[in-house]
Amino acid sequence: MGVDMKEVEGVEEVVIRTRTKDIIVKDASVAEVTVKGMRMFQVSGEEVEEKARETPKFTEEDVLLVVQQTGVSKERAQSALEDADGDLAKAILSLTAA
Repeated sequence: MGVDMKEVEGVEEVVIRTRTKDIIVKDASVAEVTVKGMRMFQVSGEEVEEKARETPKFTEEDVLLVVQQTGVSKERAQSALEDADGDLAKAILSLTAA
């Protein structure tokens, strides 16, 4: 029927990443099933951990705005935004105050 199933060797853990959380399956057993050219994976494991994902406090557009307003590099603008906890005005002021 065109069904092929094989065990994926050497798997230590599987991470399923969603917008809001990571689901981590440790000591996972993974089987790859191929049906009519479509690959599917079956994951099983006893130790499952869920971790909430951090949402970024600023966007790429925020970084570009700080660059434009201050003339610094993207890396420096991003660092300033991190230090300012995403506050645009505080980041710009920290870079322009001499």
